Amino acid sequence: MSSDRTSSAPSSSGRPAVPVPGRARGRFITLEGPDGSGKTSQAARLRDRLAAARVPVLLVREPGGTTVGERIRAILLDTSEVPARLDARTDALLFHAARAQNVTEVIEPALVRGVTVVAARYADSTLAYQGYGSGLPLDELRALERFAIRDTRPDLTVILDLPAEIGLGRKSPGETTRFEAHFDVAYHRRVREGFLALAVAEPGRFAVVDATRPADETFAALVAVVAERLPDLGERLRA
Repeated sequence: MSSDRTSSAPSSSGRPAVPVPGRARGRFITLEGPDGSGKTSQAARLRDRLAAARVPVLLVREPGGTTVGERIRAILLDTSEVPARLDARTDALLFHAARAQNVTEVIEPALVRGVTVVAARYADSTLAYQGYGSGLPLDELRALERFAIRDTRPDLTVILDLPAEIGLGRKSPGETTRFEAHFDVAYHRRVREGFLALAVAEPGRFAVVDATRPADETFAALVAVVAERLPDLGERLRA
């Protein structure tokens, strides 16, 4: 997405709102990576760092972020036996349903207002988890992605990378979701390989940061990537 094109946000009915002439479109930054890589905490830190640099910024919840999305999130992350039997296609459809609502209600309107949006996870997670992890056809998942998010794609996607075993070992019992409780290490290894394959296929959008390091070092590397890849934000971050 260009940072200077005008755009129109969909209303709650899904119809485009009136464009905002002359207003720079906000940047969209997503953090991806295996479970336990620190996406949620690092996304919050990035939001705070951008806010301190006087960048209008919004941290969005994924999945979730809307009334409908939060209901879907409760199903997707539930560790009980019933959602453990969800088919991978059901997972993909539910994740994208929550995502579509988030795009319509929250993400796209914020970008049109010139707000930088930060998300821990987005559409690439479905490719990595349900595609590479569960074996669903990537071309079908990409078609579903296009339907769900339309052209609301990240300007920059940073993969916080670490081996699956290390990431799973970092999760405390209270942080466990269905994907840690019911999916084996081999599955999470495939997910990690999927993220790295996506980065290789689209180097212009992706950057990979070593998340095996201490959290402060990982965050410093994340900020450096944002500043380098998105110079308009980099000027503010370095000021």
